Amino acid sequence: MKIDTQVMDALEILGRERGVSVDAILDALANALVSAYKRSPGAAEEARVTIDPEEGDIIVYAQELDEDGNVTREWEDTPEDFGRIAAQTAKQVIQQRLRDVKREQVYDVYAGREGDLITGIVQQVDGRFTILDLGDAEAILPGSERIPYERLERGNRVKALILEVRNETKGPQIVVSRSHPDLVRRLLELEVPELADGTVEIVAIAREPGHRTKIAVVSHDANVDPKGACVGARGSRVRQVVNELRGEKVDVVQWRENVGQFIAEALGPAKVKEVKVDEASKVADVVVSEHQLSLAIGKEGQNARLAARLSGYKVDIRSDHVVETVEEPPAPVEEPPAPVEEPPAPVEEPPAPVEEPPASDEAPAEEALEAVEPVTVGVGPDADAPAEASDESGD
Repeated sequence: MKIDTQVMDALEILGRERGVSVDAILDALANALVSAYKRSPGAAEEARVTIDPEEGDIIVYAQELDEDGNVTREWEDTPEDFGRIAAQTAKQVIQQRLRDVKREQVYDVYAGREGDLITGIVQQVDGRFTILDLGDAEAILPGSERIPYERLERGNRVKALILEVRNETKGPQIVVSRSHPDLVRRLLELEVPELADGTVEIVAIAREPGHRTKIAVVSHDANVDPKGACVGARGSRVRQVVNELRGEKVDVVQWRENVGQFIAEALGPAKVKEVKVDEASKVADVVVSEHQLSLAIGKEGQNARLAARLSGYKVDIRSDHVVETVEEPPAPVEEPPAPVEEPPAPVEEPPAPVEEPPASDEAPAEEALEAVEPVTVGVGPDADAPAEASDESGD
């Protein structure tokens, strides 16, 4: 039995277009034909199939094996109607082989590209994940890797960061992210040539996806301003990054070797008056003016939180008014005199009940009066004259 020359020509064309060798397809076809032969009536338990790539001849060899698996006997046993079976099998094998080769090619292209930036078109969106069409492959954007509150609609063109490439049985799976801090790094590298050639370097990134990102940069050329290079003329370079992130704020700060100066830069746009750094406990005590306190802390502490992540230090922010109050010795406080407690008002006791004298057998009131000595009262004209002195006076 022979394979049609047209089939062989088609295999060669497919091999060149898809990057698949004809020998690989013929090997897969031979293995499939062995399985098809074993399902035919009266087939031997073991067999092998050979395909001549030049002539297209297909021959089935039945085999007998000993206990050790060695071939003891072999003979040709190609079924008469094997041509129809071979044609159907060849079609299925070629399709499957092309799918396998495509998967292998996709995996080879994206394997090892973790951390690279890719551009895809939103193909499907649901609560669990978003599928991006990369052209030659599909990428999965899990819900946990999306920017919070970002609305992605079908047909939108977005950029994402490759997190992982998995080689699974159903094909390679490319997992991407839009909330990773390195996404901002890659986006900025596309806009700033100084980052691409190494003149300016990104030292650290702190990001809260969908809200704000702080980037610390340093220049290895004294003639290049790192902040100016990243921001661009009138903010043109950083604006491209903000637009891709759907309005997320991006602050570029200059990295300093002095930790106190670097923390003061990281707390921008707030103006810092003083920074005291405790290297042992990794704590920075920051002093700002009263009207700069809310700006330094930021909405819900966001500015201070990002500055702490960027520097790696715990940041405590206080106003200068609080500091002066703490540092000045407290004025002596005169204690007020103890309040004089007024004595409680006397409680008037109710009068004791008058007890009536008990009845007795004593003499009546008239007898008591008789016992009192009588007093003589003058009566008449000389009644007002003084009494005469007694003879005892000596007159």
